[in-house]
Amino acid sequence: MEFGEVVRRRRMIRRYADRPVDAAVVDRLLDHATRAPSAGFSQGWAFLRLDTPDSVARFWEATSPDPGASNPWLDGMRTAPVVIVPMSNESTYLDRYAERDKAGSDQRWPVPYWHIDTGMASLLILQTAVDEGLGACFFGIPGQRHDAFRAEFDVPGDYTPIGAITVGHRPADTGSSGSAARRRRKDTAEVVHRNGW
Repeated sequence: MEFGEVVRRRRMIRRYADRPVDAAVVDRLLDHATRAPSAGFSQGWAFLRLDTPDSVARFWEATSPDPGASNPWLDGMRTAPVVIVPMSNESTYLDRYAERDKAGSDQRWPVPYWHIDTGMASLLILQTAVDEGLGACFFGIPGQRHDAFRAEFDVPGDYTPIGAITVGHRPADTGSSGSAARRRRKDTAEVVHRNGW
């Protein structure tokens, strides 16, 4: 698939067909994620790959404020056979910028690049899913559930889940019921300011 087509076809898919995802495809999703740019080539990210029914069920149990809840969004998302949790690690960046080749660099960090870089890696997972003919959806893990998530999967405390990504085969009905179905995409001319605002 041409790159432009991958970009145009990317959508957040919130319900999946009852089919497993080939392990080699998940390998490619994660390999591509590690190709994302990172400040100082710090690569301060980690990815938790949950690809068994048991581990996926444990994810939903640990991250849901009400594990017994049922609603259209949650019921659809729980059909995903794979969940990938991208996590950032601030200390990796602080350590990297203390190294000799970065010593003296401005370490005030105007924005948290560890989160931004992990977000770019997440986008590569979403785009690779499209290229592989799959659907995926990035969503947030409630902040009050981070500790329960870390405890369930033995995640070190200095790793922050920036969200989670469900991955699976698109169902036959790929119509969108999300925000994109109710709101128009802004035209490029509305958001691009050339040579000044």
